[in-house]
Amino acid sequence: MTSIPQAAVATQEAEPTPGSSPEKSTTQGRPSWRNLNFGPRMWVALTIIVIIALMAVVGPFVYPYKSTLKVGSLFDEPSAAHLLGTDNFGHDIIAVLMMSTRNSLLNGLMAGTLALFIGVLIGVVAGYIGGWLEEFLMGITNIVVAIPSIVVLILISMALQHTNVGFLKGIAGLALVIGITSWPWTARAVRAQSSSVATREHIDIAKLSGARTPSILVRDVLPYLASYVVMAWVLQLASAILAESTLSMLGLGPSGTDSLGMELHWALAFQAVSTGAWWAFLPPTIILTLISFSLLYLQSSLDEVFNPRLRRGKKKNLAKAAARRAEAARKLAEQNEKVEVLS
Repeated sequence: MTSIPQAAVATQEAEPTPGSSPEKSTTQGRPSWRNLNFGPRMWVALTIIVIIALMAVVGPFVYPYKSTLKVGSLFDEPSAAHLLGTDNFGHDIIAVLMMSTRNSLLNGLMAGTLALFIGVLIGVVAGYIGGWLEEFLMGITNIVVAIPSIVVLILISMALQHTNVGFLKGIAGLALVIGITSWPWTARAVRAQSSSVATREHIDIAKLSGARTPSILVRDVLPYLASYVVMAWVLQLASAILAESTLSMLGLGPSGTDSLGMELHWALAFQAVSTGAWWAFLPPTIILTLISFSLLYLQSSLDEVFNPRLRRGKKKNLAKAAARRAEAARKLAEQNEKVEVLS
């Protein structure tokens, strides 16, 4: 994926023609990050993510009820004391929702980061070194891709529920399972990108200067993949959160831990849909939808930030730059005519 700093584009557009008086650049003295195109889609996505994160992190500390406190009976209707009623265990829905959102986001962070790390490591090494190592690593990747991930997740999750290790029965264990089964598509995409970077001139210069392979990978290859890695990480987060919700809704989630998927599981188990207790299943569904929507929206907006060809307003900016160059050329032609007349 091509990644060109917006500052370079703006500088090129504002560069004066030879012979004309230099004009003050609008981007001069501005940090490079301010020249990136943070469009309205990014701000909408970030706003939703920040609101949900604050609700999940800060909410349990300020809300008067705890997620483990029984305050009512089975599916009590919403009231002034409990705005979204109670769940099947008599717990306040809002308290459980905030704690469930925190655990789901934590699972997504751990699983998505682990999957990204494995995928980037395998993809960069395979794409840069090539040869038999690339064939071996990509062969393993293709085997993992061919195996249905949902089947592997279900089997491993069932096995973890019967283990005596408490670490593996919680959120961390489920995140580990999701992370080690979600990396193949990232590895394949990063391998293609790193193969392209490996043929560039700066890599040859680094080799001639005596730099070792790990140093080249970290300093000369990864920076060119940073934009793609960030977008892949966002997608991995969304995928991990949805995977956890799917497993939890099937009853294979972390035992004794609240999560958005477990809320849906208990709502279905106690027939909240058939009894009309919408407050038991609709709030976690809305939160899951908002998380997925905001992360996918953020990924698409990041694509515009990192890829100049997709930036909104690019044609308008190019037209303005062309108009400035035409005006500068006209003034230069007038000056030349005056010089010829005087001579």
